[in-house]
Amino acid sequence: QLQLVESGGGLVQPGGSLRLSCAASGFTLDYYSIGWFRQAPGKEREGVSCIGSKRDYTNYADSVKGRFTISRDNAKNTVYLQMNSLKPEDAAVYYCAVGRFASSRCARVPDPYSHWGRGTQVTVSS
Repeated sequence: QLQLVESGGGLVQPGGSLRLSCAASGFTLDYYSIGWFRQAPGKEREGVSCIGSKRDYTNYADSVKGRFTISRDNAKNTVYLQMNSLKPEDAAVYYCAVGRFASSRCARVPDPYSHWGRGTQVTVSS
C-alpha cells in the first residue's frame, strides 16, 4: 500500500529550526518529484517547495527562499525539508506529496500530485 508519512513537526520559537521528513512506503520515490505544501487555518494550501526526481531541480516559494532547503535521500526513500529562521507566519500543517512530471522537474501547485501524506503540525510561537 502506497503511503507517505510526515514527521518532525512541533513547537519552535521564532528564529528556530525544524527538519521535516516525508517517508514513503509501498513504492520507491526514485522516479517521483516531491512537493511540500502547507495550510494554515482559514488559508488555502500553499506550495512551499518541491524537488524533481533527479535532485537537480528544486523550487521554493519566495516566502521561504534562503530559509528552507528541500532534499531527498532515495536510499532511505525519504524527503526532507530543513526549515531555518522560522517565523510565526510559517506555522501551518505541512504536507508532502508525490507526482510525476516531465523532464524530472516539479511544481508548487497541488493538482499534479497524486499521493499525499496526512501532514505534520508546525507551530512557531514564543
